[in-house]
Amino acid sequence: MASIRTREQTGKLFFDFRYQSIRCREQTALDDNPANRRKLETILKKIEAEITLGSFEYAKYFPGSSNARKFSEADALRARVSKTTTPLFSDFADTWFSEMQAQWRRSHSETVANTLSSRLKPAFGEKEVGSITKAEILSYRSQLAKVRNGKGKPLSAERINHIMTPLRMILNEAADRHEFTPPYQGIKSLKVPRTDVEPFTVEEVKKIIANVRVDFKNYYVVRFFTGMRTGEIDGLQWQFVDFERRQILVRQSLVREELVYTKNDGSFRSIDMSGPVYDALLAQKKATGALDFVFCSRNGSPLLHRNVTHRVWYPLLRHLDLRKRRPYQTRHTAATLWLAAGEAPEWIARQMGHTTTEMLFRVYSRYVPNLTRRDGSAMERLLLQALDQQTATHKEQDHA
Repeated sequence: MASIRTREQTGKLFFDFRYQSIRCREQTALDDNPANRRKLETILKKIEAEITLGSFEYAKYFPGSSNARKFSEADALRARVSKTTTPLFSDFADTWFSEMQAQWRRSHSETVANTLSSRLKPAFGEKEVGSITKAEILSYRSQLAKVRNGKGKPLSAERINHIMTPLRMILNEAADRHEFTPPYQGIKSLKVPRTDVEPFTVEEVKKIIANVRVDFKNYYVVRFFTGMRTGEIDGLQWQFVDFERRQILVRQSLVREELVYTKNDGSFRSIDMSGPVYDALLAQKKATGALDFVFCSRNGSPLLHRNVTHRVWYPLLRHLDLRKRRPYQTRHTAATLWLAAGEAPEWIARQMGHTTTEMLFRVYSRYVPNLTRRDGSAMERLLLQALDQQTATHKEQDHA
């Protein structure tokens, strides 16, 4: 971290900061006193701001420094390289996309392709990758913050981060191949505000299951009591339902009407069937057992989650006068019910597809304050016991 420091031998102040990943120390002739420190700290703030914006000129602040000559020569070399050897952003982006596409799901490829065509190429397409500066990247991100989405609201920090991610990957790859300093260096993602989960209570779950359309009752029983993601339950096929071991094998997911493998090793899992889930699947077997998908349309094709959400889920919540919540809250509901029942956190994490219990405690533990007896009650009992003992001791001394 940049700071103003004092050289022990002379008592003089000097600047200590980092520029282009190099630690720089620049001496001054000023004595260490409050007035001089304030003066240099003001200058240091300007230096840090210019470094962040990519407009810092070393020689402007330290013209006689050997570092100034070194950085000026390096900047000139980069400028010559970028003018003669780096391709246009649009061309390099196409190359990068074609190379990366093989390791992506189709849905992700479509998302990245849309981001390139609608966002990044219009902004940077005609620039050489080696000429794009940190200041231009930050300026573009600030412009995104002013853009309105289809509902007239500003783009969220999460959405902006998703747009900027391909830009970062492209520029870092270009810098590696064409040997220039990556301009994205030091730019952090925008902080995304945490959102609370909104699970349903047991009474709300009972009300939903009792009133949902008969042909969707089994579907929502499985959703509420397994914690399966929307794509996982919509892509569930009978070959992955093991009645003998009472397990659901999560091996694939339905994403944009395409069956794909689970997104990571944690998602590839086996879910233990509770009694209600076992009974619901047995009942569903009578309806769709001759077809591939467990939950499907009359012609055997998998459910389209948007249709189910808008034609079944939201109308049901309105009918029951329940607060509108996304269907994904059924997954959060399963987690909180398991926690409230006292199930082992490690087991719950496996059912949910989490590789550790970290997310479980971070996201859900507030719904079960006494989950691990770490709710403050132990301290309270200790204090009450100590205070009672102290009171008893005083009484004995008074009687004595």
